[in-house]
Amino acid sequence: MRRISKGVRVAAVSTALLATVTATAFTGTALAQPQPAGSAPGWEVGLHLGGKPTEREVAALFGKWNAALATGKPDVVADLYAPNAVLLPTVSNEVRTNRAGIVRYFETFLTKRPSGRILSSTITVLDRNTATSNGTYRFSFSDGSTVDARFSYVYEKVRGQWLIVTHHSSAMPEK
Repeated sequence: MRRISKGVRVAAVSTALLATVTATAFTGTALAQPQPAGSAPGWEVGLHLGGKPTEREVAALFGKWNAALATGKPDVVADLYAPNAVLLPTVSNEVRTNRAGIVRYFETFLTKRPSGRILSSTITVLDRNTATSNGTYRFSFSDGSTVDARFSYVYEKVRGQWLIVTHHSSAMPEK
């Protein structure tokens, strides 16, 4: 059996780590992290060696949320919210301030089979654990109807996972 010098081992490990980070950057996947049961995969971003998330990574959080809507499962969507999150929903006058309320909202909302599309957005990365996304989106529903709305998301990294801590959505006012 050949002995490998310490310097060669360090170089090999460094090369493997660099290859993993490079592959992650180009494939859009991140290093594995525990996920809540049934949650949308890939909800973790900003894992590039502990730095701030990029605007692109923050923008991808909406895609993960929209994919969770497509599951039709309220619990999967609620898994993307912090336990103390505030949801000011698009098609309800009730402010939701806990998981049970968020689940109840999505139980109704998901029956319409919504799909969202960002029309415009401004993303602000506040620090390595906090970011916001604000703008307008359009929801399309299974009955062919649509609703345009304004949105604000505040994301926070909680125990290594990005969660929604505040989500405000309101239908666009009539012109």
